[in-house]
Amino acid sequence: MNGLRKPPELHDRIEEWAALAEFASDPNPGTVLGVVYGRRRQGKTLLLELLAETLEGLTFTGLQQANSQNLADLAAAYASFAGVPSAAFGNWADAVEALVTIGGRFGRPVPVVFDEFPYLVEQAPELPSVLQRVLSPRSQARLSGQVRLILCGSAFTVMRGLLAGSAPLRGRAQLELLVQPFDFRDAADFWGVLGEPELAFRLHALVGGTPAYRAMCIDRPHSAAEFDDWVVQRLLNPASAMFREGSALLYEEPELGDAALYHAVLGAVCGGAHKRSDIAKRLGRQDSALSHPLEMLERVQLISKVNDALRSRRPLYQTTEPLIRLQHLIIRPFEARLVGRGRARLWQQVQDTVESLIYGPHLEDLARSWCVGHAAPETLGGLPSRCEPSLVACRDHKKNHELDVVVSADPPRQSSRILAIGEVKATTWQIGLNQLQRLRHIRSLLPADVLAGQPKLLMFSRQGFTPDLITEARTSTEIELIDLARLYHGS
Repeated sequence: MNGLRKPPELHDRIEEWAALAEFASDPNPGTVLGVVYGRRRQGKTLLLELLAETLEGLTFTGLQQANSQNLADLAAAYASFAGVPSAAFGNWADAVEALVTIGGRFGRPVPVVFDEFPYLVEQAPELPSVLQRVLSPRSQARLSGQVRLILCGSAFTVMRGLLAGSAPLRGRAQLELLVQPFDFRDAADFWGVLGEPELAFRLHALVGGTPAYRAMCIDRPHSAAEFDDWVVQRLLNPASAMFREGSALLYEEPELGDAALYHAVLGAVCGGAHKRSDIAKRLGRQDSALSHPLEMLERVQLISKVNDALRSRRPLYQTTEPLIRLQHLIIRPFEARLVGRGRARLWQQVQDTVESLIYGPHLEDLARSWCVGHAAPETLGGLPSRCEPSLVACRDHKKNHELDVVVSADPPRQSSRILAIGEVKATTWQIGLNQLQRLRHIRSLLPADVLAGQPKLLMFSRQGFTPDLITEARTSTEIELIDLARLYHGS
């Protein structure tokens, strides 16, 4: 483990910093390649700038400008860093050759960062092939160089394509780091609301875990009582930087050309259509016509595919960025009203939508995340491999029962088994014995071949539990009650 200390201005990102520090400070000879990517505003540039500052490296940011100007700017940055009077690069082969040998001037590993790499490739599509040649296994750079070359960008299709299939750099990288939004607990800590679970939950349900959104919002609510006014002023105000951010996420991906189609798909998913057939019905299209747009949205991580825990080949689609839900459920449908002075009134009028289509699905997402990432094995009845929703057929009621949480274990060389099942309620009232009895009934319907004993019963509630349910849970080892306080602080 590398001991390079994480800068204090970098919140969390412990694993990301450790991976970058180990890669960039490796004393072994040979120039090596790393790739860093993720959606915009996740803090990639800050990470790499701090790394370059700590290890005295070079950072160069590509711009949307002519190739010759990028080369000229790089030459100037190179000359300043290398301490030479001037430099000029006629092409990228010259530039890369100079950069991968720069470590010899210092006698130590030198990180060299190409930020906004997709902008460079847009003007110089030969650049990946140039890097491939310079980083060939028997090249001088690979044998004796000391540069730690890092390519960074936000366009998923471009950055992932660098190392995919028959791409020139396939097999050349020693590091591939995806920088994700903060986990819901880390996000609450970053916003300074970890001690107020209700506020933390509502905040995360609307803006998610993207670090830059805190600065874009200017300030934050300090209590749940201030939350609604803050939403009206910072998220629903057309003058706010956040107002169109949900739409901007789509336009940042160059390969998502038909914006109207992709917005329509996102809108359908946000509105509760989670199966491909339901999305197609909402859009008035054939089911097969959605294969490509769904695949592309999943590839750029604007939606994710969630498998049914008990039924193969029946995936559900959900958005990965909470701000997209706000954009498609509130901002886009009511933009004309939001431009006027009725924002506060509108926010109150759409609370049913917020509760059912934003807070409800979001608590389900957090519950599944908690089971895999934070719950103790004794809480779940074992070590979880995955947590997914499911539909369970019921002959008694002649319908399918929805299960929000199915925690499964997939031991090596053994059949999968269910550890626990759960009910999630984001209602504004406490849940009680009726919900527990429903969950017990669903448990009795589970197929025997996926069980290795009685699965535990997990009850998630935003507003807590009735006294009779709490009493029942105290006398039973099969019941776990998880309120927001336990979700954010417990296991």
